[in-house]
Amino acid sequence: QVQLVESGGGLVQAGGSLRLSCAASGSIFSINGMGWYRQAPGKQREQVATITRGGTISIVDSVKGRFTISRDNAKNTMYLQMNSLKPEDTAVYSCNADIVQRTVERGLPRYRSLEVWGQGTLVTVSS
Repeated sequence: QVQLVESGGGLVQAGGSLRLSCAASGSIFSINGMGWYRQAPGKQREQVATITRGGTISIVDSVKGRFTISRDNAKNTMYLQMNSLKPEDTAVYSCNADIVQRTVERGLPRYRSLEVWGQGTLVTVSS
């Protein structure tokens, strides 16, 4: 099994900071693209930021200059540093990753490409 677990969410005042982490675990061979998404109450999920294995980054305009995405490939972990938080940043933040899983079946290695989502972590920014 492969899973993603987010942590670091919580309640913060406007102008404050939070750092989210997304840790992948399980029978992982490699992790390609990873990303952070958020869904505010009554709104559709939106992509916040993505990062490739090589470090190429894409960030939505509404958080540019305030949020930073990074990853540690050795730890299979991705981060989202969120500064100057605003009430409109309030949402459930979820991480997503394209993972190549390696298993052994009948003595032979087998590789599967999986798209995996974390369970989400709530970020609430008070005004």
